Amino acid sequence: MLDSRLLFVEALGEHDLNVLSMLDADPGSPDQLRADLRASPDVIETYLADSRVFDLLFESSASDQIRVLTPALAFAVLVHKTIRDLRSASHVPEWVGAGERLPVFDVGSLLEFIEDITRRFMVIELLASFTRVASGSMWVQTTRGYRRRRFSELDPASLAEVVESLPGDRQAAGYRRLGDVSLFLTGVFPDHTARHPMGVIGRARLARATGIGADWSGGAEYLRFLERAGRHWYERAIDMSVPAVDGGRPLQDFAANFTQARRFLNYLGDRYLHRFDTGLMNPIG
Repeated sequence: MLDSRLLFVEALGEHDLNVLSMLDADPGSPDQLRADLRASPDVIETYLADSRVFDLLFESSASDQIRVLTPALAFAVLVHKTIRDLRSASHVPEWVGAGERLPVFDVGSLLEFIEDITRRFMVIELLASFTRVASGSMWVQTTRGYRRRRFSELDPASLAEVVESLPGDRQAAGYRRLGDVSLFLTGVFPDHTARHPMGVIGRARLARATGIGADWSGGAEYLRFLERAGRHWYERAIDMSVPAVDGGRPLQDFAANFTQARRFLNYLGDRYLHRFDTGLMNPIG
């Protein structure tokens, strides 16, 4: 069984470790600290959770020292900062509709979800993976012959068509990505997603691709559909392959906790990605 702590060792590059080593007050110790971080995964998470790292990366007075900020490090620090916020919170603003939040006194279930190290890493990995979005065009066979169709990773209907056209041995990765897309849209951009539901053609494609009735007028109904679709796509990925990490159990667990993952991302997004007036002085674009 893979030690989940090693995931952080693999995800963070040498530049990231150089940034973390800046916290050491001893000017002669950065090399030793980098070696310690490589050798001791627990030490890496200790540094990621250190409030000084957040200040170093995101406070304007300190961030000038950092020339390059990798997505993996940026989101790892934001996730750990959000965990610290939850530990002192009495409630969380629950997304109930575009631009609408209600206080829910259920902090404990979110902490239980994100304090699992593998789930925590998967959330960070998902966020970092969407700093670049794939798009393009492909030929699709229809009842009227082949037609060129454009696709984007952030359009589940067009991406589902691409995945269905892939060779069988590549479809599992495609379904995994469709699950990620559903979680990203509902977790990081719930307001935008609710305000821009798919039209009739997109609905038909999604209903066919998932076997789930795509009957919505928009808003929260669309997000509830994407949650169901996201779990469905994760489960299809699991059924079609044995993921590399621990025989598929992490992805099964993630699929089962899709709603909690979405709620955690809603909370993180509201605090640090979208509300620039109350969030980071240098928010991630």
